[in-house]
Amino acid sequence: MTKKVILVWFRNDLRIHDNEILFEAVDKGDIVIPVYFFDPRYFGKNKFDFLNTGILRAKFLIESVSHLKQSLQELGADLLVFQGKPEILIETLCAKYDITEVYHHREVSNRETEVSEQVEAALWKAQINLKHFIGHTLYHKEDLPFPIKDIPDNFNQFKKKVEKESFVRPVIPSVEHIMTHPHLEETAVPTLADLGFEETTTTPDNNEWTQVLPGGEHHGRAHLARTLTETYDDIDDYNLISPYIAHGAISPAYYYHEIKKAQELHKKKRYDKLILRLLWRDYFRFMLKKHPNVFFKDYAEGETIEKSSAALKELLTSNPKDEVISELLETLKKSGNLPYEYREILAAYFLQELHINHLAGASFFEEAFIDYAPATNYGYWLHYAAFGTSSKDNLQLGWNELIKKNYRAKVLEK
Repeated sequence: MTKKVILVWFRNDLRIHDNEILFEAVDKGDIVIPVYFFDPRYFGKNKFDFLNTGILRAKFLIESVSHLKQSLQELGADLLVFQGKPEILIETLCAKYDITEVYHHREVSNRETEVSEQVEAALWKAQINLKHFIGHTLYHKEDLPFPIKDIPDNFNQFKKKVEKESFVRPVIPSVEHIMTHPHLEETAVPTLADLGFEETTTTPDNNEWTQVLPGGEHHGRAHLARTLTETYDDIDDYNLISPYIAHGAISPAYYYHEIKKAQELHKKKRYDKLILRLLWRDYFRFMLKKHPNVFFKDYAEGETIEKSSAALKELLTSNPKDEVISELLETLKKSGNLPYEYREILAAYFLQELHINHLAGASFFEEAFIDYAPATNYGYWLHYAAFGTSSKDNLQLGWNELIKKNYRAKVLEK
């Protein structure tokens, strides 16, 4: 009888816990081969002259992949890591290891779905099935109280309906052992220099990266536990977990159930705000399914790509007169992270003072933030620019008003 050999194609699901594709592969397959591809398309520049992946996010990604590789080795397997386009490399891998099926998590934005389609086409030629899983949202698509086409555009209506009529699935257990191919080739996780970053920027001096969160599932769970304690009261809360969710080191369901446990113990209102962020994340992903490419269209008039890009780049090399804006930008440069309330301040400043194109602002955030996720980033930016799918939630305040409302204190250590 032919053995079932399943290739698990990791993308934005870099974890062992609550990972349906890994759990299912171990359950159904005789041999499981985990693979990750560093796709060169994610390490070039876009039309706004910003990087698709900035150096801080690349660092976080490398650490996340390295940790996953180590975790899989501890379970008796390994993570094959390659640089190149998946649709080109995967066919060779399937032939080499006699793969019978490939598992992966389905994505929603155009670039990611186009890669999936190209992989599926390559596998179809080899008569190998690409099995799609849905596992990036808090509420599973199959459990929603409405079909995708009928999801309310109004966020509050969406929120009330899913909270009342749906449920968050329990966390899937972690696998305890993986049977893999006995003669897997040895592969290494690339360095920043391998990914095309200049040598002078990849080896910072004087602990320059001490403010950047470390990548990896174990770090994510440690930060999650710390930020859910009763005594924790910092505006940095969800944004310390969102990078791990964006890369899949923490699942939304796991975070949700941990929030609920803490909420039962401590009765803190701030836990509701964390769940609200997860609901917005779901909303943006489902909106992108309902209205394909809606967040990536240019709705602005007059703000050209070239002019907006130049204005942002000039701001980044200068020192803004406003002290808060200056501090937020400096923190962002050093950490690749900010509380979401502070991101809104920056976006409002860019839009209202520099009059930039909203897609240019979203593109800058794509390069700068380590928790970049297409639907969330571009979905929020559409609302910052007053073109959002939930029109009642479009940004109404000026950047100075937002500072007065949400800015707590100095974000830089003096």
